[in-house]
Amino acid sequence: MYLRSDHGEGLTGGGASARVTAPPRGLAARFNERFADFEFAPDLGSRIGSLTWYRGAATCVALIAATLLLAPGFENPIYGAVPAPLSGAEFDATQAQAIKPLGMGSGTGVRVAATGLVSPLTDTPERPLLEGTTKLASGGALLATLMRSGIGKADAATVGNLITRAVALDEIQPNTMDYTLGRRVDKSQPRPLEKLDIRTRFDQRVLFVRTGNALSMRAIPIAIDRTPLRIQGTIGRSLYRSARAAGAPAKAVESYIKALATRTPVSRLGSDCKFDIIVGQARAETGEVQMGSLMYAGVSGCSNKVQLAPFEQGGKTTWFDGLGRGSTTGAMAMPANGRFSSGFGMRRHPILGYTRMHRGVDIAAPWGSPVFAASDGVVQFAGRSSGYGNFIKVTHGNGYGTGYGHLSRIYVRGGERVRRGQRIGAVGNTGLSTGPHLHYELYRNGMAVNPRSVSFTSTQQLTGGDLGEFRAELNRLLSVPVGHGAVKDAED
Repeated sequence: MYLRSDHGEGLTGGGASARVTAPPRGLAARFNERFADFEFAPDLGSRIGSLTWYRGAATCVALIAATLLLAPGFENPIYGAVPAPLSGAEFDATQAQAIKPLGMGSGTGVRVAATGLVSPLTDTPERPLLEGTTKLASGGALLATLMRSGIGKADAATVGNLITRAVALDEIQPNTMDYTLGRRVDKSQPRPLEKLDIRTRFDQRVLFVRTGNALSMRAIPIAIDRTPLRIQGTIGRSLYRSARAAGAPAKAVESYIKALATRTPVSRLGSDCKFDIIVGQARAETGEVQMGSLMYAGVSGCSNKVQLAPFEQGGKTTWFDGLGRGSTTGAMAMPANGRFSSGFGMRRHPILGYTRMHRGVDIAAPWGSPVFAASDGVVQFAGRSSGYGNFIKVTHGNGYGTGYGHLSRIYVRGGERVRRGQRIGAVGNTGLSTGPHLHYELYRNGMAVNPRSVSFTSTQQLTGGDLGEFRAELNRLLSVPVGHGAVKDAED
């Protein structure tokens, strides 16, 4: 074996050393070797502000400038060839192979002529089962809804007859129904109903299943948790907004405010007071929730403490407080605790001895018994008034006023504002009087009218077994944990 010598002067033997000359390198390879870190098009999103970034930006600007310089000009259009429009058989073939949107009038497509590879079907195949869901607006529309969903008239009538064994049609609530239709033998006949699932009530669903040629029905109960929902929170600036933010349903908050208004002015509740709302609710095992009516209305954490709960008596529901007292009814409070001893109208005066108009009613009561303001108002007069003795006159607005005569003591003064039920004086025997009693007058637009023409307030009180039953129910409500089963309202 012979190799070229180191000096290139001939061939040498196998034991001589040899030098292999590398092939010549190109300009790009030598440039990459010399400038290994050079990037022709660097990433302008990285190393912003470096020399490499500025060089890349300059390269980008240069390329854009070169493109603009080499462009024929924006005002010079570039003409291209436009194919001739198709017509005849060529147009029909193109339409058959094209995909056209519905907005441009596409139908089901244009079928080309069948080839020898196509064999016609003797019958169009059908799916063995059809599953669907339909919405039932009311129980009375059950038959029409089933038939509209593709269920045969005979099967729909069978469902209607069977379902009445579990629930009346008019009691079925609006809901959705799941159904399954089976295979039919003849296409001229409707598919047979294989399965139907209906939610008849909140606590019941009915399942229809075909066994052989007959439909069977099975009523399936749904477990319901009826633990009430209890919500508490601070009133803050707005009772309604605070209760809604805490999760109370809108209708429950409205009922809560109405119940409180019968006992205390809602506007006078301080922002530091705490509301306590208990609402009936039913939670199905399937996840649905139904909100009921207000079951408890309470206020705590301030001077205006309220505990109200409903109680039914004789088919009528009334709200009572923790002591078993119902709401106060009537336009005006009874001014004194006693009996009516003399009525309104013409009578013979017991002292003067002649007949004259008695402008009020007399309420017999022990000397010193308290006299109360019949309604909210402002004291117009408080002092001595001839035959009335010690007399108080109060204006109540809307043209109404009241007078209290023969008092032994007066506890208010002119211009003072009083509230209904506030003690303003004491029963006495001053003026033209034959014994301790209260002379009570009612004025309408300055004229004296019969005080008994306006109903006096009365408060219902639970006693005996009713009171014990009410307190047991109230204690049960107060034992409900706060926030149990809280849900979002949507109705709000």
